[in-house]
Amino acid sequence: MAIIGKISQHSDLNLFGIKDYTNAFCNLSPDELVKASLDRNMATLSDTDALCINTGKFTGRSPDDKFTVDNSITHDTVDWNKFNQAFSTEKFDALWKRVCHYFEGKEVFIQDNFACADTRYRISVRIFAEYPWSAQFAGNMFIRPSSEELENFSPDWCIYCAPGFLADPLRDGTRQSNFSIIDFASKRILIGGSGYTGEIKKGIFTILNYILPQDKGVLSMHCSANIGAEGDTTIFFGLSGTGKTTLSADPNRGLIGDDEHGWSDTGVFNFEGGCYAKTIDLTEEKEPDIFHAIKNEAILENIVFFDGTNKPDFSNASITENTRVSYPLKHIRNAVIPSTGGHPKNIFFLTCDAYGILPPISKLTTGQAMYHFISGYTAKVAGTEAGITEPKATFSACFGAPFLPLHPTKYAEMLGKKIDTYKPNIWLINTGWSGGAYGTGKRMKLAYTRSMITAALTGKLNTGEFTQDPIFGLFCPTSCQDVPSELLNPRNTWADKADYDMKALKLAALFNKNFEKYKDKASAEILNASPKTA
Repeated sequence: MAIIGKISQHSDLNLFGIKDYTNAFCNLSPDELVKASLDRNMATLSDTDALCINTGKFTGRSPDDKFTVDNSITHDTVDWNKFNQAFSTEKFDALWKRVCHYFEGKEVFIQDNFACADTRYRISVRIFAEYPWSAQFAGNMFIRPSSEELENFSPDWCIYCAPGFLADPLRDGTRQSNFSIIDFASKRILIGGSGYTGEIKKGIFTILNYILPQDKGVLSMHCSANIGAEGDTTIFFGLSGTGKTTLSADPNRGLIGDDEHGWSDTGVFNFEGGCYAKTIDLTEEKEPDIFHAIKNEAILENIVFFDGTNKPDFSNASITENTRVSYPLKHIRNAVIPSTGGHPKNIFFLTCDAYGILPPISKLTTGQAMYHFISGYTAKVAGTEAGITEPKATFSACFGAPFLPLHPTKYAEMLGKKIDTYKPNIWLINTGWSGGAYGTGKRMKLAYTRSMITAALTGKLNTGEFTQDPIFGLFCPTSCQDVPSELLNPRNTWADKADYDMKALKLAALFNKNFEKYKDKASAEILNASPKTA
C-alpha cells in the first residue's frame, strides 16, 4: 500500500469504508492528475493542452436514476417527485458498502475541496474517485483549499464516484445499473455506473439547494452572475442552452460564476470554483473567453478531433450534442476571486423560445417575475432529441427543477422577498427565434442580445417608452441602441400576423396548463401575471 500525497486528517481509508486499496492518490495537483489520466490511456491532450476524455455510455445526466434517501431528516421536508425519488436507508447503506468493496484492490483518487465562496456558508467536500479525471473535474469545479487549509481539512460531505460499478436493480433498489443517490443523514453521495462528470457537480448543487434555504436563510439559485466596474451585480437565470454561461462571460464585466449561486443578506456568492460550459459550435469569435479558457487544466468531454490532428472540431456532434469543457475560474481573464458580489441591481430570466413568440427583451413586474421564475420556460428545437420534429415547450421550476429538493414555492417566496427588499430590475430575455418558429424564423443574433442587456444595465432602457403585450402582459421597449426596432415587437417580425396571434395563444395556453400545479400556493399577484387566452 502506498499513500501518494496525503489525507490531512485521516491516513486510513478504512474510516471511510474503503479497505485493502492498492494506491490512494490524495490531493494531487492538476498537472499530476492530467499525467495520471494520460499514463493510464484514459485521455489525450488537445492542441491547447486541455485533457480530452470520453465519459462512456452516459454523455449527460440521468435524472430518472437520481434518488434521495427517505429518512427522518428528509421525509417531511423533501418535495418527493420524479426528480426526488425516495430510496431506503437500508438499501443505501448496503449499496454504499458494495461500492466501497468495489474500490478494494483498485487505485483511488481522493480530492478535497470546498463549496461556497462566502466562507460563512462553506462546506468541505471529499471525493473518492475511480478515475483521475473525475478527481480533476472536482478540483476544477469546486474551490481548491490552500496547503494550510488542507492541514486541518475535515469533510462535511463525501462523494463516492465509481463509474465502473454497475448496480443490480433487483438487489440494490435502483432503476438500472447507473445511479446517483444522496443521503442527508450520513452526508454521502454515491455515483455509480456513469462517468458523466456533471453528476458530481449537480450532486453538490442539490445538497446546497436543501441546506442553504432551510438552515441558513440563503436563496440558492441556478444562475450565472457578473459584476460591473461600479460594483453592480447582475444575475442570469436560465436552463441549459439559453445563454446563461455565454452572456455572463462579458469582457466588460467581472465574472462571479456561470451556474450556481447563493443570495444572502450581504449579496451574491458563487458555489463553485470553476465553469462547465457547452462547446457545441464553439468559436473564438462568438465566445472568446470560453474559447481561450480551453488550455492546461481544462477538461474537454466527448469532443472529436479534426482528422489527423488533436484540434477539437467543436461542430462535430457525432458523440453527443452535449459536448462540454470544465475549467477553473482563473482561466477567465476577468474572473472575480473570491467569487462574491453585492445585491443584484438587474436580474435576467433567459429563455430560448423556439416558437418565436416572446419578445427579445421585456421588463417584468414583481408578479410577472415570480410567475416566470416558477414557470422556468424554454423550448427545445427539432432534432435535439429523438421524436422531436417541431419546437417543444419545456418548463423547469425555478430554472432548475431536477436539483430542487424543496417545493418550488419555497425558492419562489424567497426570491419574492429579495425583490421586494432590494428592488432590482427584472428582465425577460428571449435568446431564441424571431420572425417565425425554428425552421422558418431566425435565431436572435448574440450581438443584439448583448446590446439589449447593455442598455438594460446602463439604465438606458428604463428611460424609454414601453408597450404592453396583450397576451403575456410583458412590457416591451420600443427602441434600443444598436438593435433594429422592428425586432423588439415579435409580432412585427412575422410575415403572417394571424399565424403569430394563433401561435401566441397556443404558447400562452401551455404556460397556463403548466402553472395549474402551482395555483393553490400562488398569490393573487402571481396569478394575475398569467397570460390571457381569452
